[in-house]
Amino acid sequence: MTNTEVRARIEEIGIVPAIRVSSPDDALFAAEAIAAAGIPIVELTMTVPGAIDVIACLRRQYPDVIVGAGTVHDLDTAGRCLDAGAQFLTSTGLDRAIVEFALKAKVLVFPGVLTPTEVLSAGKTGCDMVKIFPCSQVGGASYIRALRAPFPNMRFIASGGVNQTTAAEFILSGAAALGVGGELIPHRAIEHRERNWIRELARRFMGLVAEARQQTVG
Repeated sequence: MTNTEVRARIEEIGIVPAIRVSSPDDALFAAEAIAAAGIPIVELTMTVPGAIDVIACLRRQYPDVIVGAGTVHDLDTAGRCLDAGAQFLTSTGLDRAIVEFALKAKVLVFPGVLTPTEVLSAGKTGCDMVKIFPCSQVGGASYIRALRAPFPNMRFIASGGVNQTTAAEFILSGAAALGVGGELIPHRAIEHRERNWIRELARRFMGLVAEARQQTVG
């Protein structure tokens, strides 16, 4: 898939599940459970032990799932992620070198930003999608709405504090997608291998996104 196709798929689904667990086996289980639940997108954070090997494994085993790398903080890691087959890169902050590297490689990148200055800087670097992190701590949906006014062409992924209570409001405020971690992939569900629990949470989040989008169209 091209970077444009990956971005379009993320916007279509509206959810980017972030996998932040303590072992490669847990990461593989979480990714499989999420994909089986109907969300063909996973973000493997670099805090997962052996994360790059997990990315390579997922790309081999699940060719229809978009696999990205999260918490990418340096160029060496970014390069290794792309070599492993990562289809997008994201981080908790804005590193222009990583953004430029990904854009040159024609890979989707959406850096973490927070302030209007950082959104503007990301746009000047060439990004048309950014992750607002940590979103809930600075006003949540109202903050996304405030950013949308001066940056109408920038696609925002709301991340940090997204849960079943706030998900719909983020979409209604103009977020293109939601970054969701433990609220979608609870540690207890991973520990006890509770696929049905993850499947139910995925169903709820997908339903919330769909219902909110219907309201925006209506």
